[in-house]
Amino acid sequence: MRRWLAVPVLVALAGIAAGTAYVDWSKGGEGAGLYSHEWRPEPVHGYWDPDRFYQSVGTVEGRFDAGQCIDCHSALTPGIVADWRESRHSAPPRRAPVGCPDCHGADHKALAMPTPKVCARCHAEQHDAFLSERKYGFPSHALAMERATDSKHYVDKPKAETSACLQCHSVATKCDSCHTRHRFDAAEARRPEACTTCHSGPPHPDDEAYFASAHGQRYLADGSSWDWSKPLVRGNYPAPTCAYCHMRNGRHVVADKSIWQFGLRQVNPGTAENQVKRQRWIEVCADCHDAGFARERLAELDRERAVTWKTLDRIERRLRDLRGARAFYPRAGERPPYPSDLIDTLLPSERIGFHEGQASAFYNVSPIERDHFEVWYFANLAAYKGAAHGAGSLVGEAHARISAAERAIAAQAATLDGRAAGARPDPSPLWLDGEYTRHNRENN
Repeated sequence: MRRWLAVPVLVALAGIAAGTAYVDWSKGGEGAGLYSHEWRPEPVHGYWDPDRFYQSVGTVEGRFDAGQCIDCHSALTPGIVADWRESRHSAPPRRAPVGCPDCHGADHKALAMPTPKVCARCHAEQHDAFLSERKYGFPSHALAMERATDSKHYVDKPKAETSACLQCHSVATKCDSCHTRHRFDAAEARRPEACTTCHSGPPHPDDEAYFASAHGQRYLADGSSWDWSKPLVRGNYPAPTCAYCHMRNGRHVVADKSIWQFGLRQVNPGTAENQVKRQRWIEVCADCHDAGFARERLAELDRERAVTWKTLDRIERRLRDLRGARAFYPRAGERPPYPSDLIDTLLPSERIGFHEGQASAFYNVSPIERDHFEVWYFANLAAYKGAAHGAGSLVGEAHARISAAERAIAAQAATLDGRAAGARPDPSPLWLDGEYTRHNRENN
């Protein structure tokens, strides 16, 4: 009996070892992420992910000190030198200036593009806090690059196109996303524009939510006169900005108050961790407001989520019923499979809901699936972000969009449900062939 019990244990251990070996192999190609063998980096990737892809220029030989670098680059790149001269690096208190070789190296044929590891030599506290976001999972800045390169749709698209994704997702692999080189000014990073450079648009309408709130309106009215050199601590600012609330007291952690995952699901509801995160949320608000007021605003957000999720669940059930009736047009199998997805190739299936639904943003789907995605993700996010930031007008607009989308999807569903199978033109030739599809298949 004991020998028979050993068999499944050994099989499980072998499976774990094989899976680990496969993941290690999958990340060992020319690219990065789980599909690194399926794409090659463009030169611009050296700037988005310098630890992996940056290659030094080979046009100049020799080793140079900081003074020589400055003399040369004052003519070649005077803007960079001017920014450095205005930075704290050029005249830090109680130590020698931080010069070009300190960050880039002295050997001009082996120059480095600074990464967070380089910054950590002097800024260990900020770097360690930033890396600590990993324990909270997604979404977090520290895991943003993995979120991009581990996605199936990323490998399928031309790298010239997905470099636009990495402009924001590279926040995980370099520090100049928030305070630009070569000034690296903390005052710049405290302003909301440092965050809204990336946190904008339908997938994350934080800019729209913040500027529609009373906090954002106060910033727009007189933020230009605030003293941005002050630390992010209580009493220093007339109204909060993104960094004040999400990086309280200057801590480089933005994921430690994340109660919802992009408003799509509550993270660990009812657990001690969730309660701690809720208390952190209230403590931030209590810097300026009464704690009871802050609790009621959080309760309002809870109520908004309950209302919105109820509607979204109703829409999702309708989509799942259509999938069960094989009523989508075109159905999975009548259109190209989701990229790099063997299961979708062998067992085509429409993607609906939290774990599957984001595929609808990036690849060919039927019209009703796309409509469902836009209400489930975009309109839902607008409602969530509006409620979280105190922007009631945005919440109202989003709820109206969700209601209108539910009616439109119901009308489409009735049409699809009532269409006889024989009356459907075969969509396969249009979707499975054609100039773009062939180019995509052969080149991406």
